[in-house]
Amino acid sequence: MSRREIREQVFKILFRIEFNKKEEMDDQLNWFFQDDEQPVSEKEQEEIKSKYEKIVEKLETIDGMLDEKADKWSVKRMGKVELTLLRLAVYEMEFDEDIPTSVAINEAVELAKKFGQDESPAFINGVLAKFTK
Repeated sequence: MSRREIREQVFKILFRIEFNKKEEMDDQLNWFFQDDEQPVSEKEQEEIKSKYEKIVEKLETIDGMLDEKADKWSVKRMGKVELTLLRLAVYEMEFDEDIPTSVAINEAVELAKKFGQDESPAFINGVLAKFTK
């Protein structure tokens, strides 16, 4: 599985926190990995789960950063797809030293094209650009 595919899987799991209670997320992870549509090796499961957990650990900090940088937008007003993509990208930009900022932005925009609305890529790019200044 490529880094891009791993990132997409992390996005899909991270998206579920908007619809499930914190206590339910262990079950959600198990169900996610049991899905036959996208078989995932044990090593890849560990990588996906680890990144997901690291993001969740910093979620409050990431949301605060987004509230500060996203003019006229709060995390409460953002669409769930866009918010999830921004959380993932901000984590990669600010806390993951293995991911260059330009890659994090580009990957978030590409995922926005795939999962978001027509305006999503531009919104994601605009918000993330504020983190580079």
